[in-house]
Amino acid sequence: MKILFKNANVFPITSKPFIGDVLIENGKIKSYGKSPKIGSDVEIVDLSGKYLFPGFIDAHSHIGLWEEGVNEPVSSDGNEWTDPITADVKAIDGFNPEDAAIDRALTGGITTVMIVPGSANPVGGQGAIIKFKSKIVDEMIVKEPAGLKMAFGENPKRVYGLQKKTPSTRLGVASVIRAYFTKVQDYTKKKENAQKEGKEFTERDLKLEIGELVLKREIPARIHAHRYDDILTASRIAEEFGFKFVIEHGTEGYKIVDTLKAKKIPVVVGPLLTFRTKRELKDMTMESIKILNSNGILAALMCDHPVVPLEYASVQAASAMRYGAKEEDLLKMLTINPATILGIDNKIGSIEKGKDADVVVWSGHPFDMKSKVEMVYIEGKKILG
Repeated sequence: MKILFKNANVFPITSKPFIGDVLIENGKIKSYGKSPKIGSDVEIVDLSGKYLFPGFIDAHSHIGLWEEGVNEPVSSDGNEWTDPITADVKAIDGFNPEDAAIDRALTGGITTVMIVPGSANPVGGQGAIIKFKSKIVDEMIVKEPAGLKMAFGENPKRVYGLQKKTPSTRLGVASVIRAYFTKVQDYTKKKENAQKEGKEFTERDLKLEIGELVLKREIPARIHAHRYDDILTASRIAEEFGFKFVIEHGTEGYKIVDTLKAKKIPVVVGPLLTFRTKRELKDMTMESIKILNSNGILAALMCDHPVVPLEYASVQAASAMRYGAKEEDLLKMLTINPATILGIDNKIGSIEKGKDADVVVWSGHPFDMKSKVEMVYIEGKKILG
């Protein structure tokens, strides 16, 4: 199947915007520019005066886990807050594709998200990258597991402090995480020794299996940390055990940009269009976006849905321009940057030849409050409009 989008204001993201055409074929971007060769049997969609963008990506979301109309904490499925180590739980097993927020997210131009468990536990479970292209979660998955959620700071302190259990302090949180990865190291060594001796390994532990993938650098740790001292603790532990990681939220990351840059630590920053609900958010500022980008930090912008509803991703981004952030940087934070952080920038995040045809037609520029999403295509299939 071929579709030619004609006369659009095209924003490829990785190259300069232009007025012209984009041809998609068999779910992929075939070519783009002015008057590309189209052949026969092509559906032509005239987008004169319209704007064509790649689908937006949110690299940290709880959509489908904290469902609209469901009262948290009793009925939500985002936190298994009964054990500080729940590495074995999977976000996809709690995800509800019928969450009303998903259709609303499409109206905000979102096509791909990484869903993650909440931050109740120091080691909270496995995240997955999904596209909003089906009502069956198995058909939505791009990669799973795509990361191991971990958490520092006030959330795990509060959850287990109220239970009079470890960890109830920051030093306790760090200790629990170190102990976990030490067990993973011992587990991995025992498994390797069994293989060397030609013996069957019969002590499988699902909590440790996922940690092994982290230590082998096959998936990253996705680390919830707001305060800059928590970010540095996370970095210290990651260096001790040699795993890759991404900082989630990074509220005070702007205070240590030199360190983030030197260590090449990516940050999924946000949500920033919200109330400062706890003391570790007291220094939250929209200016952090400008600071991170101007210092060359690889950063994406999250809504942390449902904190900021995912449909308002472009509204949150546009608001940052009031605080000095550049339009070009903000668009990258919604597209190619999260794709890069998720390790799927070869597939999505920009309008380029060979990438998935995840494109969104807007009535105007997404940062114009009057603009609306008119059509959404994921892998060349029309999902909305």
